Amino acid sequence: MTLIRSVSGVRGTTGVDITESLVRRYAAAFGSMVDEDVAVGWDGRRGGDALRAAAVAGLEDAGRRVWDAGMVPTPTVGIAVRKRGLAGGIVITASHNPETQNGLKFFSKRGVFLGGEETSRLFELADGLAERADVPPADHGRSSGSASEGGSGPEPSRLDGALRHHLNLVLSSGFVDRERIASVALRVVVDCVNAAGSHALPTMLRELGCRVTALNVEPGRGFTRGPEPVPANLGGLGELVVGERADLGLACDPDADRLAIVDERGRPIGEEYTLTIAARAVLERTPGPIVANVSTSRMMDDLASEFCVPIHRSRVGEINVVTKMEEVSAVVGGEGNGGVILPGVHLGRDACTAAALVLTAVAGVAGGVSELVERSTSYSMLKTKLELPGVSREAILDAMREAFPDVEPDLTDGPKMAWPDRWVHARMSGTEPVVRVIAEAPDPETCQALAARAMEALSRSMEGGP
Repeated sequence: MTLIRSVSGVRGTTGVDITESLVRRYAAAFGSMVDEDVAVGWDGRRGGDALRAAAVAGLEDAGRRVWDAGMVPTPTVGIAVRKRGLAGGIVITASHNPETQNGLKFFSKRGVFLGGEETSRLFELADGLAERADVPPADHGRSSGSASEGGSGPEPSRLDGALRHHLNLVLSSGFVDRERIASVALRVVVDCVNAAGSHALPTMLRELGCRVTALNVEPGRGFTRGPEPVPANLGGLGELVVGERADLGLACDPDADRLAIVDERGRPIGEEYTLTIAARAVLERTPGPIVANVSTSRMMDDLASEFCVPIHRSRVGEINVVTKMEEVSAVVGGEGNGGVILPGVHLGRDACTAAALVLTAVAGVAGGVSELVERSTSYSMLKTKLELPGVSREAILDAMREAFPDVEPDLTDGPKMAWPDRWVHARMSGTEPVVRVIAEAPDPETCQALAARAMEALSRSMEGGP
């Protein structure tokens, strides 16, 4: 893996692409963009604490005061930035990527991720620092709670109460029905992949009146399952749901901004349902515009039709969804990877918010998760990826046009070829060195055929074939 830079931040292999020196340099560049205090947090993956110390050093290099949030969900840092009136925030995380990788996410003073122009400016500044001979080297003597070695800078201030404020915002949301949830005393199994959600999610669920069984809530022990909350990684959670006779299972990714659901029979229903179910809970109380990215299921279109509200599509990437949500005054939005955005809590994806909305929906039906799934139109979706080193966006477009010559592509974010009841989308990933191919259709055979046709054309384009 090579260093990947996008609106999602910076990611790469720890010790190869993501080093203490690189983190310090990017933090110094970020510090030079702002003129006040900055919050720093991390997602709990092994090796991240040293990188957090390097980020503190870089911010001090730029003359910034640092507020240490510790190991907290990524949205907690964004919320704290907004509440405290800070200039920005940095989270050491590679989100759903494997534990061998790490990275940085950057918040603006509004508590949302940097936009495209801000991100480009940050990268330019970081590249400029790399060319300077007077940039300080990484300080390997730094550790958690110490901002610098030898008294060369002040210790960071503790950002106490940040998670409590975050959870209070979720619990006090008018879209979260605490009485309904408590009245049915849902039994929930939660899997936090031994990372940043390990305290936040179980705590919130218990405060909602749920009977909680916690799985993988020991930060520092490493990831005991694949970090992305996709069905292939949730077998253990499903078994425990059945064994505990639970009403449902919930799983987040390492930095706790995405959530997936396992039904009462132990079956992972797919992360696309998280946004659909959460959005239903919101629309039942306040109908209004909704937003999803172009790779999110048509279930969101069906939901918009059911509630007679407009749906808007954005480019992939949290800040792109947020920007569109602000533009259209959306009541809820998100991405089909399990990322739910509720403006009254946080203008960013948040697993805690998603969980509270999902529980509100589940508590309101007799048939539990399965009934909510049945209320949605049934589609088959296939998400896959191709390693195509050096492929360009132009080559992806040419390949898709060759594969589907009868369709005019939607170019909102890479070519998406759509028909009334099906679609296939190909785009360069902003978080991994791959091309993502996503297809959706009424049945598995059509879905697989669409994806295979796209992947064959993409592979052939790299081989120079006809």
